[in-house]
Order: sequence, then C-alpha cells, then structure tokens
Amino acid sequence: MASTPIQSNVNRFSSNTENKNYTFALTSLTSLFFMWGFITCLNDILIPHLKAIFDLSYSQAMLVQFCFFSAYFLVSIPAGKIVKKVGFQKGIVLGLIVAAIGCFAFYPAAAMHSYPVFLMALFILASGITILQVSANPYVSILGNPETASSRLTMTQAFNSLGTTVAPFFGAYLILDQVAESMSVAQQAESVQLPYVLLAGLLLILAAIFSYIKLPVVEHIEESVAEKPIAGSAWEYRHLVLGAIGIFVYVGAEVSIGSFLVSFFNDPNIAGLEESQAAKYIAYYWGGAMVGRFIGAAVMQKLAAGKVLAFNAFMAVILMIITILASGQIAMFAILLVGLCNSIMFPTIFSLAINGLGQHTSQGSGILCLAIVGGAILPLIQGVLADSIGLQNSFFLPIICYAFIAYYGLSGSKPVSVKV
Repeated sequence: MASTPIQSNVNRFSSNTENKNYTFALTSLTSLFFMWGFITCLNDILIPHLKAIFDLSYSQAMLVQFCFFSAYFLVSIPAGKIVKKVGFQKGIVLGLIVAAIGCFAFYPAAAMHSYPVFLMALFILASGITILQVSANPYVSILGNPETASSRLTMTQAFNSLGTTVAPFFGAYLILDQVAESMSVAQQAESVQLPYVLLAGLLLILAAIFSYIKLPVVEHIEESVAEKPIAGSAWEYRHLVLGAIGIFVYVGAEVSIGSFLVSFFNDPNIAGLEESQAAKYIAYYWGGAMVGRFIGAAVMQKLAAGKVLAFNAFMAVILMIITILASGQIAMFAILLVGLCNSIMFPTIFSLAINGLGQHTSQGSGILCLAIVGGAILPLIQGVLADSIGLQNSFFLPIICYAFIAYYGLSGSKPVSVKV
C-alpha cells in the first residue's frame, strides 16, 4: 500500500527516533494524564456540593460541566496554534500554569460565595487542561516507533482512568466529609478552598519540573503536508461525520451519568446514601472504565472493533433501562456497570471514524476532538429533564446516546467516501 504524505513523514521521523529511549519522557507525561483525569472527575463531587450550597436546580448545577467542557470546544483550536508555535514542552508548562490559575480562583469564588465566579474558575481550569491535552496527546504519539503509538496512548490513558478512579475518594474526604449541617453556607463553600489550593500547588510544581527537565525536541510531523494542497475535505466522509456524532453523544452520556451519580444514590428509593458515602461509589463507575479498557483491548485482538463497540453500547442500553425501571441496589449497581461498558467506546469510535481518511486524517481528528463538547451540552439537557420529569426518568437521554453508538458500531462506521 502506498504511503500517504502523513504516513511517509511519520516514517521518516520514526527512522530518526525509534532507536532512542524515551522512557523518562513518557514516564513524566503519564503524570499529566493522571492529573487531568483526577481534576475532571472532581466535578462529579463538586456538582452536588455546589447544588446544595447555592440551592440550585439540576439544570443550574449542570452549568459546572457546561463551563468545563465548553473549554474543549472554544480553546482547542487556539491551543493547537499556540503549541505549534512554542512547542510541545512549553505548551505543557503553559497548560499547567493556566490550570493552576483556575484552581487558585476557587479560593476567591468560595470567599465571595459566588456561583458565577466558581464557573469562571472551572472554565479557566478546563482551558489549561485543554492546552495540556493538545500538547501531550500528539507528543506521546510521536515519541518512538509509530507502530507502537496506540499502545503508548493506551498506557497513558490507563493512568488517566486511574486519576478518575482515585479522585472520588479525595473529593469525598477533603470536601464532602468536611461539611457539617451545623456549618453556615459560607463555611460550606469554603470547604473547597484547601483541596483546590493543594491542586494548584501541585500543578505549579509540575510546571516547574517540566520547565527544567530535558524532553526530546521534535518537529510537528505534519509540517511537510502543509506544503502541498490537499483536495477535498474530511467532511465528505460519512463515517467520519457519524463518528463525530458518536463522540458527541458518548462523552455527553458518560459525563451526564457521572454528574448525577451522587444525587441518584442519595435518593431514598435507590440507596439513601449520604453524599460523602455516595461520592465514593463514583470510583466504581470510573474504575470500571479503567478495567474495561484492558479487557476490551484483548477482546478486539480477536473480534472486529465495530462489533465490540455495538455489544458494549447494547449492554449499556439494557443497564440504563434497568436503572430507570428498578429501584434499590439493582438500579444502583446497574448504572455503575455502565462504566465498564463505556471503557472502549471513545478510542474505538475515534479509530473507526478516522479509518481510511488518508490525507484528511488530521482534519478528521480535529473534528472529533471538537465533538467532545457533548460533555457540555448533554448534561445540561439532562439537568433540564431531571427538573421536569425527575432524575431517574431523565436517564432515558443516555439510552438514546448508546442506541446511536450501537448503530454506529454495526453500520455507521463502515468507511464511505461520499459527500454527506
């Protein structure tokens, strides 16, 4: 098979790098994947906490995720231009500093007892994480042999999942466990100050470390592609467009479910758990995603990725139906098991969507990354539904999402290079 311009350039790059040892660099980068997984999952603890403090409706509380994930949509393209100009390592340092500023902003937000300031802090924090992702993801991909790029990303994504698994215990202990009914509203708001100041300090320490350590200097592998005009557009590929919708609904469903877990488990008809206890169960939801990635990676060595994706999505639909119709521990454990189904969805949808794009692969990847904005929009929609028809019934929205993903795995992911 003839190489595309991108493939040829990757091969030329790898011939200069495959004999080098990037263990130290990759080990350093895994800490970043852990951190942004950790911080992102803390939102699931923050939502019920702020909802109680400010007496918010579900839809108002979901503005936390809206502000956080909208940063991915608004900042990704500017971040890409910045990283292209300053390089991967400086981009990582910048992302860490911006994220630290966002964490520090939680202090005045709590002192002022202002929900809008909290939302502004979250947007700044997410902007820093977006810059981190734009810097670190491609950096991991090109450090070493391109044939092992997927395994390197899988390894670093596992640390991202580890962060999401650990964060609920941290948030429950340092935020929810510190809140007592006897405390004033102002004191309850201030309970977030210490955890986020600690995170800010840790992010600044990482920024200092990454500014001083010597990481390999690499060129952007698509520089030579820009010299040649590329005919057509990634938008002409039906499976890419449907894949973008798949990413949109997947991220939206995953984030929506995680955002409502504490409130759902707090319901007397489900588990009647105190918020601090319910928060710890979130670890099982995200931990299932971490375990499932390793299981899925092994299964997809034998079975077609599309079929595995469809099976997982179909099982998620069944579990969500049980969540809506059942009560008590049955509903509780059904929704937790959805995390296991989620495990392989993002990387599988992503890889199926860019399959066969050739010289349009870069544009297609950018489109898919922008589709992460589903994490901002769908939780807000489910919040509106929860306010109007009840929290348990509002979970029919993720069912629609997973049904589309099942269709994409079975049919929509087949490459078709025709205009849509």
